[in-house]
Amino acid sequence: MHPAFSVIFLTTLIGAGQGLFLALFTSESYAAVGLLPKQSHTFYAVGAFLALLLLIAGLIASVFHLGRPERAWRAASQWRTSWLSREVIALPLVMGLVALYALIHLFEWNPMFLGYSFGDKVTLILGGVTSAAIFALFLCTGMIYAAIRFLKEWFSPLTIINFILLGGASGFVLATVYSSYYAPNLINFFGLWAIAITLIAWFSRSASLARNARIKSTSTIQTAIGVRHTQIQQKSMGMMGGSFNTREYFHGKTLFFLKSVKWIFIVLTFPVPILLLWTGMQIDQQPLLLTAFVLQYTGLLFERWLFFAQANHPQNIYYQTV
Repeated sequence: MHPAFSVIFLTTLIGAGQGLFLALFTSESYAAVGLLPKQSHTFYAVGAFLALLLLIAGLIASVFHLGRPERAWRAASQWRTSWLSREVIALPLVMGLVALYALIHLFEWNPMFLGYSFGDKVTLILGGVTSAAIFALFLCTGMIYAAIRFLKEWFSPLTIINFILLGGASGFVLATVYSSYYAPNLINFFGLWAIAITLIAWFSRSASLARNARIKSTSTIQTAIGVRHTQIQQKSMGMMGGSFNTREYFHGKTLFFLKSVKWIFIVLTFPVPILLLWTGMQIDQQPLLLTAFVLQYTGLLFERWLFFAQANHPQNIYYQTV
């Protein structure tokens, strides 16, 4: 498939935003049971607004993939059968919940219900609901690709798992950077979580790469054109130049380019951030932590490009010769 940069930025930006919120809510949950020191409402409010900005940036990036942006609202009409429609519904829902969570912390709102004060529990309840919505959004985003049976590189539970783990890893790394400025006593908490999730994501993404390398296509030139003759030779694709099919369903890059992208994303996404995180945690260096996030996010851009490029559409068998 031909990778669209708008979708690459959409999935990586909202993934980081989702992961950041999950990191914030995890720390608040730990603090609620006394496992971590409690932080100020401002800490959670600013962090949630940062997650919201990432979600908004991802939504803006997605607009550039639309042929008629003014008709974008129609994408939600097929929610009964389309995972894309469900994502279109889930993303604004998550954004609204994150915004509400941030505002409650910012104004320290303490709602009353039937004369009962919820106190700090209101943000814990809302945070739990928002976290559930975030995982639903991860599921919708992953299933857009994992549900396509004829694209075998995507048709796997690993697709959904990798979306969750990679988004969680980038979010927890960003939370480590954020805490280094506003809550230094949480650096080790977020940093160790970030390293653990990144290691698990490394294993999961490597498993998907190994799986894709073993895939053998069941499609042939005979099945591509519907002719079962045993001796078929394709001389041309039947036109003088390219078309929508040749532009959108094939990346046009060499095998060497694909291998280079693979190793770039592996190095930038996994070992380098882990090393920088661990070093930054030991010597308390904010620039190292920030560099870890920047390099990992850059690696995720390469990872997502390869994710789309590796999907081999069966129609490319017919259009293989120009």
